[in-house]
Amino acid sequence: MRTLLLAFGLLGLVTPAAADSCDDLIDRVVAGTQASLVKRTADFAELSASDGIGMTLACGELSAVGVQFRGPALPAAYFPLFGRAGHATTGIPADVIEAAGVKARDSAMTTRHSNVDAAAALVTCTVVNSAGGPVTACAVIDKDDRR
Repeated sequence: MRTLLLAFGLLGLVTPAAADSCDDLIDRVVAGTQASLVKRTADFAELSASDGIGMTLACGELSAVGVQFRGPALPAAYFPLFGRAGHATTGIPADVIEAAGVKARDSAMTTRHSNVDAAAALVTCTVVNSAGGPVTACAVIDKDDRR
């Protein structure tokens, strides 16, 4: 979880001119997922989706969208929502993002954290057991082709 939050923090560095592009990105994610905007800053948004699924969106030169759920069994809507959110953010087909998410989460069930390449993005999932129950957090992060 800390890794995902750090990734969102590092990816969220933007200039004021990027605010319009962040508005556009938020609009695309909301339209693609039917999530509701909960909170917004210049370069970050928190959203709420069905079935108690939370979402975060970091805007910037490299964007990232995360989908979180607390509970022992993921809702059936989790990975399809993850795929649509990733598609809205990266343009990569939703089924590619969804399949990478399933693979990363399955691996994270035994290793706690897993990364899977999905075209021009990195899909990362973390599964942790907390006092309130297991938490699954997966993210789609734009890759930096300059490195």
